[in-house]
Amino acid sequence: MIERVCIVGAGVIGSLFAGHLAQVCDVSVLTRRKEHADALNREGLRVSGKSERHARVRASVDPDALPPPDVAIVATKATGLRGALGALSDSFPDATMTTVLNGLGAEEIVREHGEWPIVSAVTFMSGTRHSDTHVEYILDTETWLGPYEDTPFERVQEIANTIVASGLRAEALPDLRPAQWSKLVFNAAVNPVAALTGLPHDPHFAAEDEPTDLGHLVHGLVDEGKAVAAAAGIDLHDDPWEMNVLATQRGSAHYPSMLEDLDAHRQTEIELITGSLVREAERRGVAVPLHKTLYWLVKAKEQSW
Repeated sequence: MIERVCIVGAGVIGSLFAGHLAQVCDVSVLTRRKEHADALNREGLRVSGKSERHARVRASVDPDALPPPDVAIVATKATGLRGALGALSDSFPDATMTTVLNGLGAEEIVREHGEWPIVSAVTFMSGTRHSDTHVEYILDTETWLGPYEDTPFERVQEIANTIVASGLRAEALPDLRPAQWSKLVFNAAVNPVAALTGLPHDPHFAAEDEPTDLGHLVHGLVDEGKAVAAAAGIDLHDDPWEMNVLATQRGSAHYPSMLEDLDAHRQTEIELITGSLVREAERRGVAVPLHKTLYWLVKAKEQSW
């Protein structure tokens, strides 16, 4: 039933979705830069690494220049979400919007800009962007999807099945919040620490043998996040500390996007990740001093530019 998909935002995650889904759907890409769209139209999109693909896609900075999709996968960074949705506010009236951003609150921002049906999603797959037309697929883990508001679960299953048919991993869940919160607690513990230390996500993040080991801080952050989730009535889908340990054992260190953003002097996604966790903690009366400290430090780094 899903024949046309538009990828909104062609960074690493958006490119991985586009390159794979183009094997089973008509895929278009809404980019932020005209030169990016021109390169995709001219050269296509290459995926290397965990899978090898070369996809033909139609790209534009103007949503009205693209065919109306059945599904739009919103894969922008949090900092670009409002701008992308502003461009979409009068477009794609029959599409189901699927958000795959980190943190909490993306769905509410989508709803501010239109009445589309929304599917919430979180993804753990990752890669490296080599150019506007080439992305390397590194971590081939699942995307979890669930209904938002009154979107039928059958629609979630259709989207998940389409993603799986493309060669990616996905699972449809009747309630995404336990998985969404697992990813939030994990990201809020790992991303700011990587950004502030300059370390990629490697075994340092799970080490606890010595008093000076970084794993003590990460474990403390995870415990604070789990306390907020418990106060919010969330039974986590996966234990974030175990997720952290397993990720550090995969053999290749991952560079979180927040580390890349700070290195490049770009605004980070701290508001939707740590910011959303700190605000929820305040609403629930849960103390999160470690998360507050990292939040302030990352915001200060942004201000230092």
